[in-house]
Amino acid sequence: MTAKPVIGFIGVGLMGQGMAKNIVTKGYPLVILAHRKREPVERLKALGATEATTARELAQQCDIVHLCVTGSTQVEALVQGPDGIAAADKPGLIVIDCSTSNPVSTLALGALLQARGMTLVDAPLGRTPAEAEAGTLDTMVGADDATYATILPLLQCWAANINHLGPLGLGHKMKLINNFIAMGYAALYAEALAIARKSGLSIEQFHAVIGSGRMRCGFYDTFMKWTLQGDENAHRFSIANAHKDMRYLASMANEAGAVNALQADVKNSFAAMEAAGQGERYVPMLADFIATLNGLPPARS
Repeated sequence: MTAKPVIGFIGVGLMGQGMAKNIVTKGYPLVILAHRKREPVERLKALGATEATTARELAQQCDIVHLCVTGSTQVEALVQGPDGIAAADKPGLIVIDCSTSNPVSTLALGALLQARGMTLVDAPLGRTPAEAEAGTLDTMVGADDATYATILPLLQCWAANINHLGPLGLGHKMKLINNFIAMGYAALYAEALAIARKSGLSIEQFHAVIGSGRMRCGFYDTFMKWTLQGDENAHRFSIANAHKDMRYLASMANEAGAVNALQADVKNSFAAMEAAGQGERYVPMLADFIATLNGLPPARS
């Protein structure tokens, strides 16, 4: 029987710890990078993972490495730094970037790694930490056909809905489009709620109509759990991350020469909340921020 490849995982945070758990419990040797939050590291080590102290050390031990960090700034440091992945000089290594990154950076890093005999894949994520834990995430993959065939069994450890879109870069481009639609919903729901409340309608009346009609969707359900139930963990995606993704999309639209007037308004909703010092709050809490701009008390505080 052919031994399974050794897998590296950098970024065992909200999403990464569940993904890594599914990799190691499904029989893959796993090496994780030291993380400031020790609980997920110790949990994974108890399941059989080992720990490396630098990205370079981790890459030298592995056949395939996952990156699941905030964005391109962090990915670039992990790849290009003096103790980074590129410095491992390991021909044949496959690096899977599951972060939501800037496609311009992704393509540049892909060329850098290719010159060293390594391959970069973009496989950003859809859904939430709950699906990461369950192994049922969505992913959008940019990779050549041969690399995709190699990594598919590994992706199936943590993803239930896998779309191979084509070559490197298309995964991150599609992820930004996906997040534009999602954050567009958030901005729309937040503003619609505020207008409804200022016009004399209650949150419950708003939900009775929108939550039972054609305008309801999966994103609506998680977004509204904060306003209706005070469930702060329903959609654990920060305002700062949302703003970062919308900046990346604005850059992508500019590069493509696309008109993006609506996207600029969506971006500014998150820019305003982050500028107000609330960047670490989660996306559903945008409803409270927009309410206060309208002179309304937040539904939740």
